[in-house]
Amino acid sequence: MGSHLIESQQISKELLLSFFKRADKLRENQEETLKGKILTSLFYEPSTRTRLSFESAMNRLGGSVMGTENANEFSSVSKGESLIDTIRIIAGYSDVIVMRTKEEGQARKASKVSSVPIINAGDGKGQHPTQTILDMYTIYREIKHLDNLKIAMVGDLASGRTIRSLCYLLGKFEGIQITFVSPPNLRIEEDIKEYLEKHNVIFREEENLEEVLPICDIIYMTRIQQERISLEDYEKAKGRFIIDEFNIHLIRQDARVLHPLPHVEEIDLSLETENSDPRIAYFRQAENGLYARMAILEWAINGSKKNYENQS
Repeated sequence: MGSHLIESQQISKELLLSFFKRADKLRENQEETLKGKILTSLFYEPSTRTRLSFESAMNRLGGSVMGTENANEFSSVSKGESLIDTIRIIAGYSDVIVMRTKEEGQARKASKVSSVPIINAGDGKGQHPTQTILDMYTIYREIKHLDNLKIAMVGDLASGRTIRSLCYLLGKFEGIQITFVSPPNLRIEEDIKEYLEKHNVIFREEENLEEVLPICDIIYMTRIQQERISLEDYEKAKGRFIIDEFNIHLIRQDARVLHPLPHVEEIDLSLETENSDPRIAYFRQAENGLYARMAILEWAINGSKKNYENQS
C-alpha cells in the first residue's frame, strides 16, 4: 500500500524538500507516472482550489478521476452509510482517496480502514497538510529559504486549519518568529502554542496589524470562517484586519502576502495591484498547489519514500 497524508507533523524536512524538487521538475516536464491509476475525490465540504488542483494533477500525471464535490448529498451517506463503510467500498475502486470532511479527525479515522492511501484535504478545524506543503513551497520559491523567517498569521486563527498545519510544519525549522494577529475571540488555540514552545519557536499575539506589517517576511492572511463560528463571534471579527491600498505601503518590497483563498473582505486591493505588485503572491501560491499536489500524489501512490526520491 502507498502512504497516507493526514497531518503536517508526519512530514520531515527532507521529505518536504523532495516534494519541492519534484514539483519543480514536474513544472518543467510532466510525465505520465500515474497512468492507469484512479483518484477518488470525496468532498463533504465545498472546494474550488483543492479539489480541482488535485483532479488536474492526477489527469496531468496520466491518471483518471472520479468522485463527488457534495458527498453529503451525492453518496450513500445520505442513506445513512457510515464513513467507515464508504471508505472501505471506495478503496476497492481507487488507488488513492482525497477527502475533505466537516469534522476533525475523520481523515485519520478513514486511514485506519482504507486499503489505499488517504490524503487529508481538510478536516473541519483540524488540518490541511497539502495546503501547508504548497504554502511552504511558495515561501521557498518567493523568499528562497525556510529558516529564519518572520511570519504574521492573520485572521480567524481559532478555526483556521491552514494555520494549524502551517504552525506544525514551521516548528521543524530554525529561527522562526510568528506573530499571531487576531480578534480576542478567535485567537490561536493553546495546543498550538504548546507545540511551538516545545519546538523553540518564538511567537507573540498582537491586535494591531499595521504595527506588524513592516517587520515580516510573510504576511499570511486568512478569512473569518463564518461557517465555523457563531454569528456573534463573526460580527465581532469581520472587517477587523484588512490589507488594502492604504496600508500595503507598510509591507516591505521583499516581503510576500499569502492567503489560502478564497479571500473576502480581508483583502481589498485593486485588480491592477493584485496582478502587478510582486508582494501579492496568493495567486502564484494557488498555481503552486497544482505542482505540489502532483508530487504528493506520486509519493502517496508509489508508497516508497526511497523510490519517490529516486524519481526526483
